[in-house]
Amino acid sequence: MAPDLDAFAAMAADAVAEFPAPFRVHALEVTIQVEELPHPDMLAELGVEDPLDLTGLYDGTPLPLKSPTDPSPYPDIVWLFRKPILDEWETRPGISLPQLVTHVVVHEFAHHFGWSDADIAAIDPWWE
Repeated sequence: MAPDLDAFAAMAADAVAEFPAPFRVHALEVTIQVEELPHPDMLAELGVEDPLDLTGLYDGTPLPLKSPTDPSPYPDIVWLFRKPILDEWETRPGISLPQLVTHVVVHEFAHHFGWSDADIAAIDPWWE
């Protein structure tokens, strides 16, 4: 039986807990939302036709662009999509589900932080 949404949320929280301290503090301010599939509006906005092609999404204002004088009216959210992640996991022998979830989490938080490839590789050795 595949892990449920709560198990995915726990894997994502574990991934964030492993971020280096300076990033982890700011990452804890971002909401992580796990859903079965992306909402059709998300897919349309991104031009994605197959919902299984979108494993995660960052929705918010990247940290380097935030301004204390012009705060965002909405919280930053990292979305994880359970079915697309499970679908991708089936095609990646030798990769554990927590490793794949961590990879998706790191990729989405990279959008939030404006990380370079070197920053990502320091956190996620699977980064290509």
